[in-house]
Amino acid sequence: MKHIDLNDVQEATEFQALPVGGYICGIVRVEDLPDKEYLRIEYDIADGKYKNYYRDQIQRNPDWHWGGVLIRSYKEKALPFFKAFVTSVEKSNAGYKFSDDEKTLVRKFVGLVLAEEEYTKNNGDVGKRLYVASVHSVDAIKKGEFKVPELKRLAGAAPAATQQGSFENLPDEDDLPF
Repeated sequence: MKHIDLNDVQEATEFQALPVGGYICGIVRVEDLPDKEYLRIEYDIADGKYKNYYRDQIQRNPDWHWGGVLIRSYKEKALPFFKAFVTSVEKSNAGYKFSDDEKTLVRKFVGLVLAEEEYTKNNGDVGKRLYVASVHSVDAIKKGEFKVPELKRLAGAAPAATQQGSFENLPDEDDLPF
């Protein structure tokens, strides 16, 4: 192994996942995908203990470009959901009125409820991730007028907690690669 000088290397700290709950968020970037008829909305936490959560994660890991993303379709059948989003943004930003220009949403506040769902990882295991469960005004979040849904489980999957970190079905010691 080559020599590595670890004297100036900061040790990795435990990753603190964003907990489920209601958050006051700021809209960071919006992209319109007209051929698919939806807005791709990037957000970050704008208030409280987790303020700038996604920005801080990206600064710690520059190659890890992920963050809070909300997709809002404006297809005919999805217009009631799109209107609920727009209404929540308008109520959260005094004097703001949406005018069919997605760029005006940048730097606006909105209340988001984040919940957990299971998903299938690339290796076939079941993991958990956050998703936007509902959109509210900032005032509704401050007053606690929202409900966080239960964990959304994959149909027919074992709970993620029992699959992750399980030592069952490991190969015999002689078959281990290390």
